[in-house]
Amino acid sequence: MWMKMHEEKYMRFPGGKAKAATFSYDDGAEADIRLMSIFDKYGIKATFNLNNPEFINKKWTRRLPEDRLIKTFSSCGHEIALHGERHLFLDKVPLPQAINEVVQNRVYLESKFGRIVRGMAYAYGGYNDEVVAALKQLGVIYARTTEVTHSFDIPRDWLRLKATCHHTDPVMPELVDKFISSSPLEQTKAREPKLLYIWGHSFEFDDNNNWDLIENTAKKLSACKDIWFATNSEVYDYVKAYENLIWSVDGERVKNPSYMGVYVEIRGKIYEIGAGEEIVFDKEN
Repeated sequence: MWMKMHEEKYMRFPGGKAKAATFSYDDGAEADIRLMSIFDKYGIKATFNLNNPEFINKKWTRRLPEDRLIKTFSSCGHEIALHGERHLFLDKVPLPQAINEVVQNRVYLESKFGRIVRGMAYAYGGYNDEVVAALKQLGVIYARTTEVTHSFDIPRDWLRLKATCHHTDPVMPELVDKFISSSPLEQTKAREPKLLYIWGHSFEFDDNNNWDLIENTAKKLSACKDIWFATNSEVYDYVKAYENLIWSVDGERVKNPSYMGVYVEIRGKIYEIGAGEEIVFDKEN
């Protein structure tokens, strides 16, 4: 049994790490500025999901106005992603309107920030099968729901993407501790890679007067040298690069057709397969 498990291949994140963490925050709120400063302080990467500010109800005063939104996110090291032009329930409007909601949001963000925007979070968590099918045609690579798993499994359905938990979840601190203490590289069976995915709204830290919650979480995670911190799209791109590896029939040779290096573990040894590289694994370690 041990030899069989040793023959299995496991995805490893950059640097050969077995764990990754990512965060996702919605709405482009004023509090995003403070949250981003905490993430930057501790080397955490996050994705911020933005609407078109001109269409958002002006009574909602805690959203960043357009000039500050652009200034805040233009030069940050985080990802910006779609959240709908007007923050509509995509499952409660006709499909053409839902499509327009996504397209106009993408046009706005790409024109204002000068980058390709491919990720998304469903406003209010609203989606259905028709919307998912449409997103595939619109170039959206992932779309986060409001559903959670309380697990660290690598996502499989990226257009129905579920997070580990919301940061207000009472079990969030427990899940973070469990994630930190997990050691896939040291296990005989539970060797699969793990992803911690936390989502929320930054203004909730103001509402609950608990900025120490995210500060302590970021500090605790940053102290762990076995975690890769990445944006949502960086995690997606890496997982897809691993899935696109080309294997020989005996599993002893592999080619990486992608533009980025990918790490693989086999028989207790971690290999980096560079972009465009083909390697043969050592028979014995």
